[in-house]
Amino acid sequence: MRIWVDGGLRDADDARVSVLDHGLTVGDGVFETVRVAEGRPFALTRHLERLTRSARGLGLPDPDLDEVRRALAAVIGANPVALGRLRITYTGGLSPLGSDRGDAGPSLFVALDEAARRPDTTAVITVPWTRNERGALSGLKTTSYAENVVALARAHERGASEALFPNTAGRLCEGTGSNVFVVLDGRIHTPPVASGCLAGITRALAVEWTGAQETDLPMDVLEQAEEIFLTSTLRDVQAVHRVDGRELPDAPGPVTAKAMRIFDERAGDDLDP
Repeated sequence: MRIWVDGGLRDADDARVSVLDHGLTVGDGVFETVRVAEGRPFALTRHLERLTRSARGLGLPDPDLDEVRRALAAVIGANPVALGRLRITYTGGLSPLGSDRGDAGPSLFVALDEAARRPDTTAVITVPWTRNERGALSGLKTTSYAENVVALARAHERGASEALFPNTAGRLCEGTGSNVFVVLDGRIHTPPVASGCLAGITRALAVEWTGAQETDLPMDVLEQAEEIFLTSTLRDVQAVHRVDGRELPDAPGPVTAKAMRIFDERAGDDLDP
């Protein structure tokens, strides 16, 4: 594997990040995950726009998007894969120990590894921990992912691939790395960004292409919904066949199956929608 580290490609064994990088010591960084199929990134413009928004939200300088694009091209060219997960990480760079940033400037890392197509359906659980919709990091895609690690580990212990969070108001919010949609009376709904969920790229496209409504939803909607599905960069649209102890044996249902078809068709027609 060849990885971009601050200006050039390095072999994975030689790719080094300082132990004083602020992204490592305090999680002061942002990132994007981009799907790459046969050397072509999907929705790259949207991902780079969100990378910039997240950096601004942390008070980091705007990333040099020309440099980011050069890095992406170099990494994709050096790591040919049929389907891959491209990770762009942008951090506060070398800094003193503690929360204050240093003056060395930000760091940029880009890596690509092979991915497998997801199953059409999956199981999810709910967790008791909350997303803080009023927090300083709300809506930002930051490297502060420790609570996602804990929640996802619990999901795996219970035979699921994702964990769903409420927000502090007890409303349905999001997964550790996905957005959630429900079908009620044949119509698709998803929590609004104001709930504290990440403004997912796949989420936005699914809303645009299926006509889904942004709706403030209680957690118990998961007990009532006719269908449930997740969206994310590597899931695209993925049906849920079990949530906690509730089985949805016909997943993907007709509304979800249609959403899956629409997404596949539209994404196939335009790599940078």
